[in-house]
Amino acid sequence: MSGVKIFRLGELFAGAGGLAWGAFHADAESGGQIVHAWANDIDPATCATYRKNISSDNVICGDVRDLNFDTLGGIDALAFGFPCNDFSVVGKRAGLNGKHGLLYQCAVKALEHFQPDWFVAENVRGLASANKGSAQRQILSGFGNAGYKIFPHLYKFEEYGIPQTRHRIIVVGIRNDVEKIFRPPKPFNKIVSAREALENPPIPPAAANHELTRQKPAVVERLKFIKPGQNAFNADLPPEVQLHVKAATLSHIYRRLDPDKPAYTVTGSGGVGTHIYHYAEPRALTNRERARLQTFPDDFVFAGSKENVRRQIGMAVPCAGAVFYCRQCNRL
Repeated sequence: MSGVKIFRLGELFAGAGGLAWGAFHADAESGGQIVHAWANDIDPATCATYRKNISSDNVICGDVRDLNFDTLGGIDALAFGFPCNDFSVVGKRAGLNGKHGLLYQCAVKALEHFQPDWFVAENVRGLASANKGSAQRQILSGFGNAGYKIFPHLYKFEEYGIPQTRHRIIVVGIRNDVEKIFRPPKPFNKIVSAREALENPPIPPAAANHELTRQKPAVVERLKFIKPGQNAFNADLPPEVQLHVKAATLSHIYRRLDPDKPAYTVTGSGGVGTHIYHYAEPRALTNRERARLQTFPDDFVFAGSKENVRRQIGMAVPCAGAVFYCRQCNRL
């Protein structure tokens, strides 16, 4: 590894480790190598997952607002998927006025304190329109004022071989005195379908986190009438299994995957028909199948309850997606 630049990576809001997995597998043909320095998340089960699969060293489980930066080691790169709940197009859309809307400021403080060479931030595409556009401007301004050139880009992950239509804003920042710029990687030509992701190769029956979700007989019966790609509101359902709900006609309610297209967005939800439903069997996906759509390897084992694991998977950055933009950073 002589002559290779080593980037020590610190992480805030680290989650289960999807971004970290991508970063550590993003070795450039020429350039640097990203290695773990420290990571922080607030959820104990999520921290246990990170320790099990990424690194057991310097994983601080607690509120990001309580971190003492002086006790953490120096870093050359910072990654953070700051909470997206208040910026998502689904929900109240409180933006900067929400419970988690201002947590990005913890990342700004970390940038000011550590002054890493570069950083990577991730959030939902709804960030661009939150607070009538002012949220994104304020957040990017905060990153810029910390001493960084800012390169935001909307990634459509299905264009990068991820078997899922997942659209996320990725912000790369490069410290002002580093004479480099960031160019988003070019999309692939190959689209990966849900069937290819789940069946090639088959998931071993004994794989971790592969337990079936228990469903009521009425749900199973309803799914039998929903064709692949359809949901509970555009399928031809008999009266006894119809949903008699006036306000909720969301397209993802009891929606079955289309086997020949990328999956729809994997989220952390799962109640009241919001599981992702299999294209060939009248059931919800297992957590391992959901992890496949997020490109986690089968030997990546999640800790926690089934519901907590579902949330960890849905909130993660797709492993293979993180590889592409981290590889660009690795060349700085």
